Parts: sequence; structure tokens; C-alpha cells
Amino acid sequence: MPEATMLVLDNSEYMRNGDFIPTRWGAQTDATTIIFDAKTQSNPENMVGVMTMAGKSPRVLSTFSTDIGKLLQSMHASQICGDSDVSTGINIAQLALKHRQNKVHTQRIVVFVGSPVKNTEDDLTALGKRLKKNNVALDVVNFGEDAENEAKLQKLVDGANSGENSHLVTVAAGTALLSDVLISSPILQDGGETGAGPSAGHGGQSFEFGVDPGMDPELAMALRMSLEEEQARQRAAEGDSASADRGHASRPEATEGQKNASEDAMLKQALALSQGRSVDEDVQMNEEMTEEEAIARAIEMSLQDEENGQG
Repeated sequence: MPEATMLVLDNSEYMRNGDFIPTRWGAQTDATTIIFDAKTQSNPENMVGVMTMAGKSPRVLSTFSTDIGKLLQSMHASQICGDSDVSTGINIAQLALKHRQNKVHTQRIVVFVGSPVKNTEDDLTALGKRLKKNNVALDVVNFGEDAENEAKLQKLVDGANSGENSHLVTVAAGTALLSDVLISSPILQDGGETGAGPSAGHGGQSFEFGVDPGMDPELAMALRMSLEEEQARQRAAEGDSASADRGHASRPEATEGQKNASEDAMLKQALALSQGRSVDEDVQMNEEMTEEEAIARAIEMSLQDEENGQG
């Protein structure tokens, strides 16, 4: 089964530390290349994206691709700054997976954590369970601050684990090269065969985007907003009125009366918020936004930045 993998990199100030050769950032870059090669060589249909999770906000550096040059260029252009936010980074990675071209691809997130995790164990457990509910497998590479973070990250992986599809690999400084440990770890040895399946609810119940709106209505709203904007961008680029008609016809129809009417109302509010933002508005979350609205805005502007850079 082909797999879409989003690599989440730690680009915090801790990556300047030299306890890994040549630095934590350099070791992470080498390991990222190893994972990219392994994923794309194990199945020609596999796709890999990369993003960072520190600074003003997490940023999607490269959407899903099989081009190693694109990966290296995006990592070279990234900056080491600020503190990492594991929870927000993983949430944005999950949203980025919704933009994968082939919905048959299984979904996986590989996150590198080389700085202290500020999230609580309860928050990380809940995040892991959300990933499991949405059929997203999770691999975590714990290095640098391994002793401090291991208990928290184990809670995260335990929450996400389904059929042994999620793994925590901890690497202490001075023991081995980060890339060498990963080569023999379950992250690469499993080859993605136990990865999570296409987005779908459990028990034969299919939810839009693989998210149960009853459990997480705000995330479902953010995903719908992302899809609407992506469809609009593609229609404008193609200039095909027939495609526009098909895109309109393919929109999911209401099936549950008041519940879907409420979701539509939330979607309209989110779209209005997105369309009404000022040019100089920062991606940084503000107190008036929900977490999911802020996440949706962050990934939208990250993707726009990437498109502008490629144009």
C-alpha cells in the first residue's frame, strides 16, 4: 500500500547543540535524507513532505514529493530559531496529509524531537488518540533531550498506536549516529507496511476527511476549509469551467439536518475569517482564535509561501 509521510523537523535553538555529529540539526538532516530515500525506494508511489515546528509558527517546507532535490533545498532554506511546539506541529502535519493527491495513500507522520517538550502528558495522550481515530500512524525520534522527553513521548505514541503501526525511537548522545540507529529501527524496518489506512472511521462508519465531527467539530471545520481553498486554487489554475462545475457537484451534501447545518455555519465563519485577514497579519496564533482555526491559518499561509517561492 503506498504511503504519504510528513516529516516534522525540530528547528529550535537546541539544534545548534554539538552533542550529535556535527550538530543536532546536521544529524537530523542526515537522518531525514535516510528516511526519504527508504520511503521512496520501498514503493515508487510513496510520497514524502517536510515541515518544521519551531519559530513563530510551524511551516510546511515541501508538500508531498519523490524529489530528493526538493527536500534538500527546502531544508537548506529553513532557519534555526525559537522553541518547538510538538502538538501544533503534529496537528499541522495531519492537515497537510489531507492535501495529498492520492487519497489511497496511507498516512504517516515522522516527528523529530530534540528539544524539551512543553506539552503535558494528558495533552499528548489526547493528541495520540486523535491520530489513531483519524488513521494516522506516528513515529517519533527522541534525541538530545531524550531522558527528559521519553515518558511524555511514550504517552503520545501509545495513544496513536494501532496494530503496532507507531514507534518511539530514543537515541542518547554519544552512543551512535542518529541515521545509523534509524536504519535498523522499526521506523524503517517496518517499511510502512503496518501504516495507517486511508482516512475512514472505525466500525465501517465513514467520516468526511476521516474526522468524526462529533468528536472534534473544529478540526473537521478546518479540514473542510483547507479542501475548499485547495479546490478553488486548482480550478483557477486550470481555468476549466467544467472542472469548476464538477468540483461544486462533488461537495458533500447534508445528511444529518441540524448537525450539518451547524457545521456549514462554522465553515462559513472560518472562510470569512480566512478571506478577511489583512496582508501584514502574522501567522502567530492570537487569543481570539481557536487552536484549530490557528492551525488551519498556519498551514494555509505555509502552503502559499511555498507556492510563491516556486513561482
